[in-house]
Amino acid sequence: MVPCHEGFSRPTRWPVWVLLGCWLALAPPASAQTDTLDPPAATAGEATTSQDETSSLVNILLAGGLVGYVIMFLSVAAVALAIEHALTIRAGVLIPPGLSDRVAELLAANQLTAAEQQCKLHPSFLASVLHAGLSEADGGWEATEKAMEDAAADQAARLFRKIEYLSVIANLAPMLGLLGTVIGMVVAFREVAITQGAARAADLAEGIYLALVTTVEGLVVAIPCLAVYAFFRSRVDQLVAEASQAATHATAPLRRRRGARPPAPPRVEGVR
Repeated sequence: MVPCHEGFSRPTRWPVWVLLGCWLALAPPASAQTDTLDPPAATAGEATTSQDETSSLVNILLAGGLVGYVIMFLSVAAVALAIEHALTIRAGVLIPPGLSDRVAELLAANQLTAAEQQCKLHPSFLASVLHAGLSEADGGWEATEKAMEDAAADQAARLFRKIEYLSVIANLAPMLGLLGTVIGMVVAFREVAITQGAARAADLAEGIYLALVTTVEGLVVAIPCLAVYAFFRSRVDQLVAEASQAATHATAPLRRRRGARPPAPPRVEGVR
């Protein structure tokens, strides 16, 4: 006969092994536990490293001195100009949707005053061109066309002058960087002169460091400014062409009406 304790232990032994196996399978290894304990320390180390990198970057920017401050001011101005141009030099702003068709309908209905009012209600590049042309409608199509061409040229010149500041910054930044380079080299050679040629590399490092930092800052500002300036210049060219086409479409009824010649008076026999 099998003892009672053996008959009891055999049926109850397998759940223990199953639970033990599940615990071993689900329990993280020792390395994982170590890693679990390490993340706070690792996170603290990463935060310290990030702070060190940020502080070093700030130190590099500040190492440019007065010239570096001027270059950083130019970079802020360039970003502000780029944002302003992106918001204002757009088709929806310069060429209001529906204005050209509305003016064309009013001119076709011979409502010149209402067409001029529509231009006043939508101040824009296209409205300025149309209003200039409509104000000369009494002088014939030639006067209207000439007035629109002059207005378009004036508005385009204003847009080009507006984006010209980006080109100025793009040209000034590397020149200021070159100025900082010259100042840094002057500082370095001044150390050589003071020590009568016995200056160590550490004595020259400050001047050379200033020279390199200002050069980099100037190029970092100039290169994006040139790219953004070229982009907006191309956009202005495109929008000016589109506005000119829209103005031509809007004044088409006026051109056809003004271009029609009145019928010749009947000829009376016997009158010379």
